[in-house]
Amino acid sequence: MVPEVGRKPAKAPDRAGRPITATGGATGVIRGIDPYLPLNGNAGYRVSRYDLDLEYRVPSNRLSGRAEITAATLEPLKRFTLDLANNLTAAKVSVNGSRVARFTQRAGKLEVTLAAELPAGAAMTVTVRYSGNPAPIRGPWGEVGWEELTDGVLVASQPNGAASWFPCDDHPASKASYRIAITTDSPYRVVSNGILVSRRVAAGHTTWVFEQAAPMATYLATIQIGQYEYLKVAEKPVPIRAALPARLTQDFDRSFGRQERIMRAFIRWFGPYPFPEYTVVITDDTLEIPIEAQGVSIFGANHCDGTRDSERLVAHELAHQWFGNSLTLTRWTDIWLHEGFACYSEWLWAQECGEATTQQMAARYYRKLASSPQSIVLGDPGAPLMFDDRVYKRGALTLHALRVEIGDANFFALLHDWTAHYWHASVSTENLISLAAGYSPHPLRDFWRAWLYEKPLPPLPVLPTR
Repeated sequence: MVPEVGRKPAKAPDRAGRPITATGGATGVIRGIDPYLPLNGNAGYRVSRYDLDLEYRVPSNRLSGRAEITAATLEPLKRFTLDLANNLTAAKVSVNGSRVARFTQRAGKLEVTLAAELPAGAAMTVTVRYSGNPAPIRGPWGEVGWEELTDGVLVASQPNGAASWFPCDDHPASKASYRIAITTDSPYRVVSNGILVSRRVAAGHTTWVFEQAAPMATYLATIQIGQYEYLKVAEKPVPIRAALPARLTQDFDRSFGRQERIMRAFIRWFGPYPFPEYTVVITDDTLEIPIEAQGVSIFGANHCDGTRDSERLVAHELAHQWFGNSLTLTRWTDIWLHEGFACYSEWLWAQECGEATTQQMAARYYRKLASSPQSIVLGDPGAPLMFDDRVYKRGALTLHALRVEIGDANFFALLHDWTAHYWHASVSTENLISLAAGYSPHPLRDFWRAWLYEKPLPPLPVLPTR
């Protein structure tokens, strides 16, 4: 049972001291280069839109593209960079319709020198024509980005794989709208972000055009290509769709059949679903873990096995549509804001479906954390550990502890306020701390210090019995 939503405090300031409105997007965020990914992201401009026209040949893994990037300069600009993988070669670059003085590629950057300096506040449309054989980007967390499957493509770019398939400002706080058009061989279905606005077949090829109006971080942009069946799972409260190999359709209803119930529960707990629809893609390959994109979640064939063994992951990835996709961290330091919320959503769903109470889930994972090394700082785990399972579970326990600290009514009111207040925005831990202060009858300074910034695990938080 979820209590009625209670009072709401005044709007919290962002980390620069300015109020952020519910539709603020990334506007006003001072981000800088991310300390966890210092080679990604670019200074001097802010992107507002990407228009991508792509052509992909599945048999030869050949991608050619035209990217039109709409931006505004933040300072006088004569030279700037975009993130673009080295195996994709830029052939032509123009800015505001004119050829640039020079462009070069090295170390994952496309460096552009203008013929004349642009003043601060100037509109800038950058057009890049490029081609190559896309491949994942290798890093401390494995390979991310464009990946060939046995028969198709998967794109999962968290945290820095977007440059594996288009030139971009690859920083999580750089959120923009997108139009993604891709032409590929007709036997294949394409799934991308947003709404499919057109599909045109000609000479054995199909062009798919998607429009993503809501601001989206680059790492959440995706292309999924496969010989997929397309299922309409539900129409209300949100259209839910699925793309999967025909051989897996017989097991789909069992493994993914409660998505509508999960969606209704999450809307009740978190507020309105933040996008027009939701699509699950199930590849014909095995995937170790599923991954989210904006409006899309991607699973492996092993997650669709006719059991409900992966249902907690189904809930986890759906929760990311609120926590990660609509509300996106400003810096990777705050990864717990994504994974802690998604993990706690699993525990809430476990109680909703009668599997275990939220308190039982908290106690189970508390024991695991207590027997693990107490060597992680949740509020700043460091780049090598930002996807460590302890971040996920301690993040969820922190939310459970906050619920105990402020009470059920205030906790669920806070969740609604958090998602509405920062709708499609870039967020930080400081934003949550500031917002939560309005729901607590007493100061939370010691609480946040113990859970977020000290290594020892605080005592197990216990919900009062009813």
